[in-house]
Amino acid sequence: MSKRRDESFEQDMHSEKSALHRPDGKTLRLGVLISGSGSNLQALIDAIEDGTLTGVEIALVVSNNGQAQGVQRALRHKVPVIYLPWTRSVGAARRAHQCIAPKKMPESEERLTKLLQLFEVDLIVLAGWMRILSGTFLEQFPQRVINLHPALLPDDGMGSTYTTQDGTAIPVFRGLHAVRQALDAGVKVTGSSVHYVTAEVDAGPVICREEVVVEEGDTEESLHERIKRVEHRLVVEAVRRWGRDHSAASGVQAI
Repeated sequence: MSKRRDESFEQDMHSEKSALHRPDGKTLRLGVLISGSGSNLQALIDAIEDGTLTGVEIALVVSNNGQAQGVQRALRHKVPVIYLPWTRSVGAARRAHQCIAPKKMPESEERLTKLLQLFEVDLIVLAGWMRILSGTFLEQFPQRVINLHPALLPDDGMGSTYTTQDGTAIPVFRGLHAVRQALDAGVKVTGSSVHYVTAEVDAGPVICREEVVVEEGDTEESLHERIKRVEHRLVVEAVRRWGRDHSAASGVQAI
């Protein structure tokens, strides 16, 4: 764990405004992928509407769940939203259960690719997206897909341990049940990370993260709720950092 990275996050969070624009004057366009409540989508909407994150717009929300609460959030704020049914083969379902990314891009990903291109999305944010994206899909959007994960990941996303700010080495929890894993392991600190998505699940380079103390008597639900509150800050900061760090490579200019 890089203490400098976390200190930088503390400093960046004190900045009042973050303006991101492309050289052509257009705003940074986000594609947000959701499967459930959409609370992190709401955090982005709120940051854009209250001016915390300026020069950014949500170009498209895609949900693989037509009944997701996040769909209603998008509709209430007049954000374009599309329900995209996600079909998987038996083999794909097995790989997802084992947290192994599939090798070939299925039809659902082909349709998703066309939507993201049609809506001219610059950055794809996986905000509670409960599907694994293939390496073939990710190759089309290099360094343009980020994910929120409810655990602490090392700077490069790799390895089996993470060193907390107090110097304690804890396991790295990956997969769908990271919060439960933290409680089962008896760690005193967990947290949330925003990282680049790679073909290896929950193993991409970290953009920003924050530690969350595990309190006595915590349940999976209570701990996850506190982690979500941290995520709402992190997702906004991650978008700001992406715009700043990729200004030269992607044509996005941080002001």
